[in-house]
Amino acid sequence: MNTMTNMNHLTPSITKEDTTALILTAKKYFKLSWEQIAETLEMSPVWTHSACFGMNSMPKDKAEKLVELLKLPDECIDALEEKPTKIWEQAVPTDPAIYRLYEIVGVYGPTIKDLVQEKFGDGIMSAIDFEMYIDKIEDPKGDRVKLTMSGKFLGYKSW
Repeated sequence: MNTMTNMNHLTPSITKEDTTALILTAKKYFKLSWEQIAETLEMSPVWTHSACFGMNSMPKDKAEKLVELLKLPDECIDALEEKPTKIWEQAVPTDPAIYRLYEIVGVYGPTIKDLVQEKFGDGIMSAIDFEMYIDKIEDPKGDRVKLTMSGKFLGYKSW
């Protein structure tokens, strides 16, 4: 029997993009911060935000907690668990906060690469086995943003 002959009963599932829109609407409605959401999930705010924006897949238990917290449709669990295709806009962004990160990589990228390779050898920092923390450092001359990124070193293999 061909199982593909009658698919009239199927309805499209909620996409990662739909889920992100629902998350943002609920976050605003419930007046929650990313810190509060992450605390509920027992995850970091950086990872939580990235997963909510579809750039990471969420384990089922975390997806269920998020759906419960934000009163989202159960179909969002599947979208949150789905493995992502990491595609983003390749043009230089115009948002000043994001543009400055591009500027930092543009100015300091070669320096970071050379210094990492001097310390570790020929290789890269993983963005898969990776953590990032964003902290506020109070300073009388103006508060400072502290980004801490930690990724496993992956040496290039010779064969």
